[in-house]
Amino acid sequence: QVRLVESGGGAVQTGGSLRLSCSTSGYIWDANCMAWFRQAPGKEREGVATINTGSSSTTYAESVKGRFTISLDAAKSTLYLDMNLLKPEDTARYSCALDFRRIWSHEYCGFQRDFTHWGQGTPVTVSS
Repeated sequence: QVRLVESGGGAVQTGGSLRLSCSTSGYIWDANCMAWFRQAPGKEREGVATINTGSSSTTYAESVKGRFTISLDAAKSTLYLDMNLLKPEDTARYSCALDFRRIWSHEYCGFQRDFTHWGQGTPVTVSS
């Protein structure tokens, strides 16, 4: 059974940093599309960052470019999201997502992809 478990959320002040982790289990890492999404109270879920785990190509939402970095450690079966220069508008519940289907290295890994597995999320609160 594939499981995604996020950790690393918390409360920080504006300008602070956090590293979110998404530990995966139940499958062998191959070339997949993985992503971080977030949902703030009263708002729709939005994509934050994606990574093609085969090619390591990444995409970011405009609102986080230059501040957030998505990465992975295949040996640890873990996806990361490094968040710097945090702003109050980054406050949300952050979830990781996996498309279990294999992706080609040239294939686009975008937010509209039909992700097959989701974690429960970890909360991030940024105070001013």
